[in-house]
Amino acid sequence: MKKILIQLDTDKHASAFDRFVAFDAGADEVLSYSGVTPADVANLVQGAMFTRAPQDLKNTAVWIGGSDVALGEQMLIEAQKCFFDPFQVSVMIDSNGCNTTAAAAVAMLKKRPELAGSKAVVMGLGGVGQRAALLLARAGFQVVATTVPIAILGDRYTPGRGMRGIINLRKLAERIPNLQVQEVPEWSMLEQTLADAKIALASAPAGIQVLKKEFWAAHPALQVLVDFNLAEPVGIEGVKSSDKFKERGDQNRSKLTLGPLAIGNPKMKVHKACIAQLFETNTQVFDTESIYQVAEGTV
Repeated sequence: MKKILIQLDTDKHASAFDRFVAFDAGADEVLSYSGVTPADVANLVQGAMFTRAPQDLKNTAVWIGGSDVALGEQMLIEAQKCFFDPFQVSVMIDSNGCNTTAAAAVAMLKKRPELAGSKAVVMGLGGVGQRAALLLARAGFQVVATTVPIAILGDRYTPGRGMRGIINLRKLAERIPNLQVQEVPEWSMLEQTLADAKIALASAPAGIQVLKKEFWAAHPALQVLVDFNLAEPVGIEGVKSSDKFKERGDQNRSKLTLGPLAIGNPKMKVHKACIAQLFETNTQVFDTESIYQVAEGTV
């Protein structure tokens, strides 16, 4: 029986990237749907559920992707509403690649015992930033997640932008004491937050440079710089995309740098491993935290 993946994508054109990876991870067929909204989910998922006997449903799975992370999360909720015993299929959400990317980066950081329990500042509250902050806190780091100062955003600053990320994380922080969320409109506030941090992660919008080399190279506490931004200018000046804990900066105060391509390779391993596991049973739900569990055993 063929392994069929139902690709639900919120964008105008369903991601070719996600479809290629699905085939490489073992799917025999990928049925791609674009422009999907939460209202569309029930018909598509039920169509996948009722065409096969319960014992065969492990060969059917649902993938939720696209660039709209919030919409993807709503679609996951709608998909799960369709399930009832014994009719269920495994489902995974990785809108904009944020779950697999954040999971891979955090798993890489956790493998360095000298960083255990240290303070990490996540700069930028988009999809990747929110998930990196959450997973770092769950992994025992002392986490402060911040917005990007207005002056750094420049003409890309929009009043109210990022409030969804702040609200989402603050709700989670009520249950996670080692996760703080700060709005930092001024650079001086971000500089103060970074004062005693060992890890800085830049997850600002593409093309926004958050940290200059002259700042981090002289910083007395920072030990590790993580940049998720592949577009120029990079999020942390001086970090190269292929850096995998590469020593950079002054010899007497060098930092370890982790670039987006170095994160991308293990991210792909996590992505493929999760898809392969979707077809092992019909009851799996891969969200941020369950994807991270796979990352811990894969990265």
